[in-house]
Amino acid sequence: MTVWAPTDDGHADLSSHDSFVSGPPLNTFARLRREDPLSWSDWSGGKGFWSVTRHADILELNRQHELLSSARGIRMEDQTYEEYLARRTFQETDPPEHMQTRVKVARAFSKNVVAEFEDQIRALCVEILDQTLAKGTFDATKDIARELPMRMLGRIIGTPDEDLPWLVEKGDALIANTDPDFTKHVLDRMTTDEFRMMPFNSPAGAELFVYAKDLMQRKADRGDTSGVLNMILAPGPDGTVMPENEFRNFFCLLVAAGNDTTRYSIAAGIQALCNQPELLAQIQSGAVDDTMADEIIRWATPALYFRRTATRDFDMHGRTVREGDKVLYWFISGNRDETAFDNPLWVDLGRTPNKHLSFGQGGPHLCLGMWLARLEVRVLFQELAKRIRSIEPAGEHRFLRSNFVGGIKSLPVTVTLK
Repeated sequence: MTVWAPTDDGHADLSSHDSFVSGPPLNTFARLRREDPLSWSDWSGGKGFWSVTRHADILELNRQHELLSSARGIRMEDQTYEEYLARRTFQETDPPEHMQTRVKVARAFSKNVVAEFEDQIRALCVEILDQTLAKGTFDATKDIARELPMRMLGRIIGTPDEDLPWLVEKGDALIANTDPDFTKHVLDRMTTDEFRMMPFNSPAGAELFVYAKDLMQRKADRGDTSGVLNMILAPGPDGTVMPENEFRNFFCLLVAAGNDTTRYSIAAGIQALCNQPELLAQIQSGAVDDTMADEIIRWATPALYFRRTATRDFDMHGRTVREGDKVLYWFISGNRDETAFDNPLWVDLGRTPNKHLSFGQGGPHLCLGMWLARLEVRVLFQELAKRIRSIEPAGEHRFLRSNFVGGIKSLPVTVTLK
């Protein structure tokens, strides 16, 4: 049974955001895995690109950062070197530079530190669910999936709760900058050159930076030196401090990626409950507590792809990739690869092992927030399952218009309470 595979003819244009408005074109990815696992796409918006669609190939190439570099951008869009320097975060760097930034904040997102948030996350889940489920019918993305990571974001960066809706709105405008529901500056529908030095080529980046500077000043005024932002601004072993523009970009990344990816994982998991009713009983039994988060995150695959750039020529699957070519790792395809997962179009909450690619496994850019994402997803679904007898669709769900961020932006559901 296909739970989340939209209808496509197997030849969708992967460069077009419109190809993803009904969800990822899974038939196209299945055909590419079978027939053309390293395929070339021309693109009217810039230089063409190679698509890597098999799980094993993505895992192998992701280990080879010296061959396929992150230091020229991680999205399909072309950038000048000047734009790259202005907009990059540590995601767009290679080792050893990448590790110099990563080690500053890795401890704050470690498994042991994140585990201390469980009681706080559970209390937030209880509050959110008790308020929302009483409605009976509601938009699960807006009222549940958006709320939990948004409120946790505030605790991580130390910002007042009343500022959070605005922050998340700006984060959406950044990372979903191809969807007119989230931004007036739709990347592929208008000229955005005046914002080309801003993160994600968006004016929201400038607004977020002003907010970040004000937040850090307020923290300094009251002598507060705790938190992730202070860690990232602390001098390194050599005494150097992160430049202002890189701090701006890190803050924008934290707001956008720290909220959206978990939101869309939760939304995908709720949609799966609607389509596979047996999943609810499995969660209620407690038998899948240790495995369900990874399966939901595999199913969701919020980051549909990451781009790399070849540093030299190399051959693969009878093709030659040239130095400077863009290479896209389609995580959404790898996570649906029949050779890596039994029944990949079916949600199996007990799936083990589960070598999904949603966290960028295999390379130096393993997701910093993976332990927090797993914890939020697990606790949310535990608390949801305690409270409901059933959950059903109450209307058509709608996906983001994006080939970069995959997610259900609207998910009407009806619940029956216990």
